[in-house]
Amino acid sequence: MAKIINGTDLSKTMRAEMAEEVKSLKTNHNLTPGLAVVLVGDDPASISYIKGKRKACADIGIYSIEHTLTADQPESHLLDTIKQLNDDPTIHGILVQLPLPEGFDEQTALNSISPDKDVDGLHPVNLGRLMRGEEGFLPCTPHGVQQILKRGNFEVAGKHVVIVGRSTLVGRPLANILSQKATNATVTLCHTGTRDLGHFTRQANILIVVTGHPNTITADMVQNGTVVIDIGVNRVPDKSRKTGYRLVGDVDYKAISKKARAITPVPGGVGPMTITMLLHNTITSAKRMHDLA
Repeated sequence: MAKIINGTDLSKTMRAEMAEEVKSLKTNHNLTPGLAVVLVGDDPASISYIKGKRKACADIGIYSIEHTLTADQPESHLLDTIKQLNDDPTIHGILVQLPLPEGFDEQTALNSISPDKDVDGLHPVNLGRLMRGEEGFLPCTPHGVQQILKRGNFEVAGKHVVIVGRSTLVGRPLANILSQKATNATVTLCHTGTRDLGHFTRQANILIVVTGHPNTITADMVQNGTVVIDIGVNRVPDKSRKTGYRLVGDVDYKAISKKARAITPVPGGVGPMTITMLLHNTITSAKRMHDLA
């Protein structure tokens, strides 16, 4: 049976380290990292995510504020809010909660955030810095996967990493992160246009899946001893649950866990690391702005 990679425990460890760092910044430099979250509309999932971010900030001592706009306000109000936060010296990180309601252009909103406060790592400048191997903010989920592999002592250098999913949010930046000289993996990026997907996934020493579809990867598509990182989160009907559904990933967890060397569960795997890396980026931004990095 595979070792279960507990992202919740790893996240708690990293947040404890961050709490000590924030405490030191406050005590020694009178500096409190600040994060601003902008929500447009009243999407229940977005509200839930923001609640989690608010609690995470409070737990480690980061100052956080929220700006909520109604979905019927013009896009110019959103852009004005972002501009005000760009100019606010107490704010070191800005997060626009996605998805935005119809009528708002996500790329325009993300591009209006100062690259130096783009703690989500999605501004074209930061994605360009990643491509060039320069210092910048890494997107939170890919960075979380990197930390899972690093802190879990899963050797990446010289290994064949197969990533299934080519989104700008996760797949593409993760492929770039893991193929940098500092990490030195050989990376194959698969997607919906890949013919005979199993041919590639069976070659993986480390298999990372982010497709948004349950059972994209079945047991016959994985070789024995593979490390499997499942990033997907999907709701499937389950009448035995009070909610009427349960959360599953993109891989056949039950079957693959009998073959894999290690595997992330859903929930409790990669998910907790995403907010953790957002906190990390906010602290890093505060230090950079005050020449403490």
